[in-house]
Amino acid sequence: MAPLDHEPDRVVYLDNAATTPLRTEALEAMLPFLTDRFGNPSGGHRVARAARQALDEARDDVAEVLGCGPGEVVFTAGGTEADNLAVLGVIAARGGTAVCPAAEHHAVLHAVQAVGGRVVGTGPDGAVDLEQLAAALDDLGGSVAVVSAMTANNEVGTFTPLSEVAALVADRAPGATLHTDAVQAAGWCDLRKLAAPAALVSVAAHKLGGPKGVGCLVVRSGTPLRPLLHGGGQERERRSGTQDVAGVVGFATALRLAAQERVEAGARARSLRARLLGRLVEAVGGVVPSAPLERALPGHLHVRIEGCEGEAMLVLLDDAGVCASAGSACASGAVEPSHVLLAMGVPKAEALTSLRLSIGRTTTEADVDAAAAAVAAAAARLRAG
Repeated sequence: MAPLDHEPDRVVYLDNAATTPLRTEALEAMLPFLTDRFGNPSGGHRVARAARQALDEARDDVAEVLGCGPGEVVFTAGGTEADNLAVLGVIAARGGTAVCPAAEHHAVLHAVQAVGGRVVGTGPDGAVDLEQLAAALDDLGGSVAVVSAMTANNEVGTFTPLSEVAALVADRAPGATLHTDAVQAAGWCDLRKLAAPAALVSVAAHKLGGPKGVGCLVVRSGTPLRPLLHGGGQERERRSGTQDVAGVVGFATALRLAAQERVEAGARARSLRARLLGRLVEAVGGVVPSAPLERALPGHLHVRIEGCEGEAMLVLLDDAGVCASAGSACASGAVEPSHVLLAMGVPKAEALTSLRLSIGRTTTEADVDAAAAAVAAAAARLRAG
């Protein structure tokens, strides 16, 4: 398949839901701890104490943004570890059954399945089906130990009605712990309010302008949790291992800045998304948003494009300098549709036409215009056969 015409040096990055560019401020904050201030924060000498001070200050900043106490912040190696610690840590501490919706990130879904948990249905918008959740909680009774429901879906962007989930759990499984994967939402939303009903909250730095390989799990006081990693007893015995001080400092810096810019950034992203969708509808046709945009994260635009297989679309877009995601994965050489779309009831053939274009802090109007033009050209080629 011959590549589409494009400016050879221009790259349009619209895959911010996968990862975001590292903020300059985060990098600058990290550099001293990658060079001269290299101490192990568990030590007792002055170099170690300097690292410990930076770790403590970063913990204070993260706690302030997330609405918890500094001692409730457990630094991890990212969102996947935080999700696993939440689900498996509660089950290890108290036994019982884990429950989650079918459209959760695999870090939660696979953890729940690994301990023989219950997976409940998802509505056509990508949010948990509250009636099915209620029925599952009633069926399982007092055996429910942890319920996990993501703050907003990583693929289609739909918000979970977390307060309603919390009310159901309190009523039908009053002894259960509520966890929310807020990895996608943390860069866009006020988690002090949105994630307040959850006892456990997962966040990852690289989704909001921080470095890869670092994140945290908020563990509110009194939550039963056993560690998955054993060793030196760091993070108040909840996550052993020498902390990545540079990564934690970069995480805290990016999270703090994202919180400061949240309102303006959200409005800007919604405007760019509306512009992008309008151009796609006009130039491409057969474009169907996968979720209601008024109830989705501001940077997410997930669509299905009639007559355009998603993986083929991605190849053409990449050749045209546009970075995006199809929301499908290659398993055993066969293209499989997204488990999220299947959980939403989207037919397999239609799910394979999906395209996720995710807007971020660095996205411009020129980017969305170039992306729309590239999608239109690719769609014309794919429909022509």
